[in-house]
Amino acid sequence: MAKIKTGITLFSLGTPYLKGEMDLEELIKAAADMGAEGYEIVASQMIPSYPHVSDAFIEFVNRCKEKYGIGPICYGANMDRGMLKDRDLTEDEMVARAITDIISANRLGCKVMREQFLLSPSGLARIAPYAKAYDVKVGIEIHNPESPITPAIMEYRKVIEETKSNYIGFIPDFGCFATKPNKPYWDRALAAGATVEQLERCAQLRYDEVPMEEAMRIMEPEAQKCPALNEALNSMYGFVQFKKDCKAELEGLKEIMPYCFEMHGKFHYCDENNHEVSIPYEEIIPVINETDFEGYIVTEYEDEGGYDCIEQCSRQIKLVKSLI
Repeated sequence: MAKIKTGITLFSLGTPYLKGEMDLEELIKAAADMGAEGYEIVASQMIPSYPHVSDAFIEFVNRCKEKYGIGPICYGANMDRGMLKDRDLTEDEMVARAITDIISANRLGCKVMREQFLLSPSGLARIAPYAKAYDVKVGIEIHNPESPITPAIMEYRKVIEETKSNYIGFIPDFGCFATKPNKPYWDRALAAGATVEQLERCAQLRYDEVPMEEAMRIMEPEAQKCPALNEALNSMYGFVQFKKDCKAELEGLKEIMPYCFEMHGKFHYCDENNHEVSIPYEEIIPVINETDFEGYIVTEYEDEGGYDCIEQCSRQIKLVKSLI
């Protein structure tokens, strides 16, 4: 039986933070008030001395932990492969950045680090000894359109199994289990002039697994009159794509659970009944419940639709708690 705690990535509250309406301490307080038991800190967004962690910042984090009862449980790394103007970073350079992040995670007391899949499988294998030395488990985020059963993720799994390291693994993002269109994108298209009938035709093309190029050709006559249809259709084939069901993906999740250090509870909209309208939490969390997983489901809100992020995250945390 799983032992699950609820957390939140402070990215979920990024809009009021970036607008200057809330500072970092206020975000931490809000997370605690919602019922989160720990938080992921997005290092490049919220650590002034990034990629390093200063003594002053550690003192700040510890002071907040004393006041609000929660501290950082995951270090959200950013593999900025395109940070140079003239070329991408080499694997050696990306490995070096990942090691720096591991050291920073350790200084903050984080036992988990979320790494992006821009770090290659071989790069992940190379950092395993450093992860062990600093006692930080590094999980590659499995983000839509990838899933536990896609070839790219299988390459990481192969490396994880070959190294036999307990310090490299995965952090699945629930977005890869989506079974319905994304509500904020849908509502945005409606506001831009698309009709429900047009969007339903777009969604059906995605459900029928019609190739994107063909779907664009089919919808082209209507999209010329309403360009919002192109944006909506693009999203349905991109980072917010969906399928008729997620049975195969959930079976894949069961297989990689021994390598999972944390779960990203991605959501886009929770209604007044604390129900996520496009991602089937009621199917996902029972699968996790039946495993030996010990860790956090970390709330991640994309904040795309102009809804109140604190209300939305509070609803999602209530949803997770009701299911675990």
